[in-house]
Amino acid sequence: MTAKLTLTLAIVAVAFLTGCRHVSDERHYDLKGKVVSVDQQLREVTVAHQAIPGYMDAMTMEYVLKDQWAYGILKPGDQITASLVVDGGHSWLQDIVITQEGADTSGTGATTSTEPKPGDQVPNFSLVNQDGKPIDLNQYHGSTLVLTFVYTRCPVPDYCPLMSLNFAGLDRDLQKNPALYSKTHLLSITIDPEFDRPAVMRTYGAGYIKDAGSSFQHWEFATGTSDQVKKIAEFFGLRYWNDQDQIVHSLRTAVIGPDGKLVKLYRGNDWKPEDVLADGIQGPVASGS
Repeated sequence: MTAKLTLTLAIVAVAFLTGCRHVSDERHYDLKGKVVSVDQQLREVTVAHQAIPGYMDAMTMEYVLKDQWAYGILKPGDQITASLVVDGGHSWLQDIVITQEGADTSGTGATTSTEPKPGDQVPNFSLVNQDGKPIDLNQYHGSTLVLTFVYTRCPVPDYCPLMSLNFAGLDRDLQKNPALYSKTHLLSITIDPEFDRPAVMRTYGAGYIKDAGSSFQHWEFATGTSDQVKKIAEFFGLRYWNDQDQIVHSLRTAVIGPDGKLVKLYRGNDWKPEDVLADGIQGPVASGS
């Protein structure tokens, strides 16, 4: 009798747990589109996206985001990729990547940013390089300076690692032309200065320097105080956002001419080393020679 009762209770318990358990039927779809608007209060982002094969035609829809940081950094005009997750009657976007920033600065998005235009003079920002040596941008006058922003713990392959790989490729290409190489300088600036102190930047940079067959004399890795980094990032319109154990950020790569004026500003991650050579470096170096 006791054995039967025990068996009965066990069956009831299993049935109860099975009935209460939510059986996930998540389906994931790749989404590509442009941000139309961001409503932080309603926690919705309107995206005009391309057709999703096997699921829906191209359309403009409001979506809830799983990545909470995105409400504070997305703005109208941003091109994004994301995973659209559909689970029963619920859907949301996750794993968002900003592939190209929009030029919208009208104030209708969650954030607005300003950025310099070609021909604008770049201020003399001060930082510290991988050897702990103070540097400032004016010291590179006379050479074409190419700078970008990274942080050493960045986990997204299409962000910081790609910027550093592109810089390594650019450095290799420049070495093929000694005249260009001698009149250019590369600078990678961290947006995580509290962790990325000079020694960390040197260790991080050493691998890329070795890959490029270059040296820290041509390609430096810089950090500084939080205020110093914030000022230079804001000048170039770069947005970054602390989200738990990582930094969510946009991308900026700038080419500054020998006269200290901006030549070209790249948003996003779709530029290639040959692009910088063609429309960013060769002109200013030639005119400055």
